[in-house]
Amino acid sequence: MKTGADTISTKRSRVVDFLALTKPRLNTLVIFTTGIGYCLGSTGSFDLLTLLHTVIGSTLVAGGAAAYNQIAERDIDKIMERTRQRPIPAGRVQPWEAFVMAGLLTAFGLVELRVGANLLSTAVAATTLVSYVAIYTPLKRRTAWSTVIGAVPGALPPVIGWAAARGSLGIEAFVLFSIVFFWQLPHFHALSWMYREDFRRAKLPLMAVVDQDGRRNAKYALLYAGALVPVSLAPTVVGLTGRFYAGAAFGFGMAFLILAWRFFEEPSDIRARSLFVGSLVYLPLVWGLLVITSVF
Repeated sequence: MKTGADTISTKRSRVVDFLALTKPRLNTLVIFTTGIGYCLGSTGSFDLLTLLHTVIGSTLVAGGAAAYNQIAERDIDKIMERTRQRPIPAGRVQPWEAFVMAGLLTAFGLVELRVGANLLSTAVAATTLVSYVAIYTPLKRRTAWSTVIGAVPGALPPVIGWAAARGSLGIEAFVLFSIVFFWQLPHFHALSWMYREDFRRAKLPLMAVVDQDGRRNAKYALLYAGALVPVSLAPTVVGLTGRFYAGAAFGFGMAFLILAWRFFEEPSDIRARSLFVGSLVYLPLVWGLLVITSVF
């Protein structure tokens, strides 16, 4: 016989499982970049309420997209060590339950953006949803280039923020998109090399799987990290910030590039992890510096 404490514990576990479907750690990046996109786009017209609507709406849409992704990949997740304890493959949440939740999250998120921000930000969020769920997710099983395709929806959150603040898109929004786009690629090439055996068991044709010695995978990580250096300077070129940002961003970019070069020299798990951790440090530094220097 279940006690009241058991019932509460069960309900709490269910809440945790449904929350896990939204990939909350990944969603932190969405919150962060959407908010920064709004702040950079709202020069002279900052509205805290609109910012909250924008961040909440984007987070709900991203959470729904993550849930749809886990429904579609439940067979793969069941095979991989890293993901087999996720709620759906572990049997704690049924696919239909996740589908209902995903539908509600995305619907409420898009309505939140339309009512609390504007139509353009809603359209960008809808594009993010469709490109992630309907394009990237199925292509992940078919081609190593799915990583590049998946970087597109991953780079759109700052554009959502910019669109919510400005009501229009310009070269500045493209610059913000490009920074996140090029950052994601060495980040994922490092991650996929660290978990290549898991991806191999799932028969996913990622670069880290099809490239036996890791040289090609590491080469692409190096090329994208190299491209990120000039791309990260573009905010100064388009007038979003000044020379101090450019100098510091160049230094951060070169440090990140050195980590990518070390990975290219020796495609080992240790150097892949160094590049991965470096990517987690790099992006907050650059975004934080960009906001501070654009405001002051």
